[in-house]
Amino acid sequence: MSYLQALECTACRGTFDAGDRHGVCPTCGKVLFARYDLPALQRAMTPDGLRGRPWDMWRYRELLPVRRESHMVTLGEGMTPLLDVDRRVSAELGFSRGRVRIKDEGKNPTGSFKARGMAAAISRAKELDIREVALPSAGNAGSAAAAYGAAAGIRVHLAVPRDVPAVNLVEMRMHGADILLVDGLIDEAGRILHQKAAERGWFELATLKEPYRQEGKKTLGFELAEQGGWGADCLPDVIVFPTGGGTGIVGMWKAFEELAALGWIGPKRPKMVVVQAAGCAPLVRAFEQGAEHAQRWEGAATIAAGLRVPSAIGDYLVLQAVRESGGTALAVSDDHMRAGQIELAREIGLYTGPEGAATWAALKALRQREFLTGGEDIVLFATSTGLIYDPPLAM
Repeated sequence: MSYLQALECTACRGTFDAGDRHGVCPTCGKVLFARYDLPALQRAMTPDGLRGRPWDMWRYRELLPVRRESHMVTLGEGMTPLLDVDRRVSAELGFSRGRVRIKDEGKNPTGSFKARGMAAAISRAKELDIREVALPSAGNAGSAAAAYGAAAGIRVHLAVPRDVPAVNLVEMRMHGADILLVDGLIDEAGRILHQKAAERGWFELATLKEPYRQEGKKTLGFELAEQGGWGADCLPDVIVFPTGGGTGIVGMWKAFEELAALGWIGPKRPKMVVVQAAGCAPLVRAFEQGAEHAQRWEGAATIAAGLRVPSAIGDYLVLQAVRESGGTALAVSDDHMRAGQIELAREIGLYTGPEGAATWAALKALRQREFLTGGEDIVLFATSTGLIYDPPLAM
């Protein structure tokens, strides 16, 4: 059963009944987090209790926000492979003394890590008897929402940029979503959809504008801990993550906090590295300026649809995680992403999307800048399969 206890605002620290429908904090408009009765769970369970459970994200159901098993909507998401990069390739990159691994999120249903967040959010919507949901999407979140909405019997309304990847659009339509094509970026799509949702009573599932998508994303952190064997040294030294709206970083940082409170991991935390596109890098700019919030990035342009997010409501949470961890933020060019896609495919056998390839390019830059010494245990996140996108090669 879930140990969900309440919702808490990440800014004003107000608390709210988790049994009610909430989006952002009704007091200050900031991000809400689901909070759990961790002392009670600590008394009731250890990691040994996970043995024999299904190999998906719901093995962590005590720390997920769905209270009744009958409301869990699953398509087999989670527990994705953690692939070791060949030591020859690692050495060529300057990591002969270290270890480089890739978490392959393209193995999730609908081909991306967005499946985790939507599994949690749609399941919780079902539990709260929500019949229609709405969100803007750059592509992958819309595909996932449409699939999980179909599985749950929930109507999904999407607003997406007109240049959304064609495969994403096919997925959305195949799963029966209502789609509005927008001339603009994801934040413009969000503005339009917010107005429609308010008029028609749809529950909004936009990134970090409701409390539950990040709960699915935090299972990324749970899996790293379990795949590392739990305990004091189970986490890598560095996590390199492609970041648009920020739920991946925010969710994992929350996961580590919860696992530490349970005593399932030690005090060690990975350095969190945010990677953005050179053509849309509001978080990188804010990090470099020492700012708490990121200003909107004007004229956002990149081949990585998931990184074309000019502003994010959870910017302060992403920046907080990066700074608390001793991490950093950097941007990479579209050309380096394309080159990374080709290198990963030919050197590792992994065809990932441009967002995942951005972490490969970032790894090289971090070594060149001597942020990394070459002896670290590093995990890169390939957040989607490359099959969703236009190929980086002329075909």
